[in-house]
Amino acid sequence: MGQLRPVNTSLCLEKICESNYQKLLRLIPNLRSVDKTAIGLTQNKPALHLDILERNPYTLTIELSHCFFKQQLSELIAPAVKIRVYLDAQLAEVIRDNDRPAVDRVYQNPGRALEIQEYKWRLNYFLQKWLDHCLQTDYQFSNNANWVI
Repeated sequence: MGQLRPVNTSLCLEKICESNYQKLLRLIPNLRSVDKTAIGLTQNKPALHLDILERNPYTLTIELSHCFFKQQLSELIAPAVKIRVYLDAQLAEVIRDNDRPAVDRVYQNPGRALEIQEYKWRLNYFLQKWLDHCLQTDYQFSNNANWVI
C-alpha cells in the first residue's frame, strides 16, 4: 500500500468507510439478500466471489475476492478482503486481506491507537480503490454459482 497519509486520519477513515459502503452496494445491489455466496462476472476479467461469513441483524461480515486461474486447474483467490458491513450505520470496514493480518493481531496494545487508526485507514483506502476498479469494470452479480455471461 502507498504511503499516502491524511492529515486527519480519523475523519478520513470514517469518510472512506461511508464511501466503501455506498460503492459496495452499487457493485452488489442485492448484498442484503445474498444467502451465502454470489459471483460477479464481466467480460474478459476474473470473476469476483462474494461469501457471507457472518450475518447479524445490523452487520454482515463478507469476503470479497477475485478468482484467478494461474494454470489449467490451479486457482488463486486474491485479494480475499474480509469486510464488516454495518447496515445500520451504513459503513463498510476492512477487517483484513490476504496479504496483511487482522488489525487485532498486529496491534494488541490499545495504547497504540494512532498506529491502529493509520493501519485501518490504509486497508480501507485499498478497498476504496479496488471497489472503484470493480465498478468501472461493470461486474454483474448473481446468487447462482453457475451463472455465466
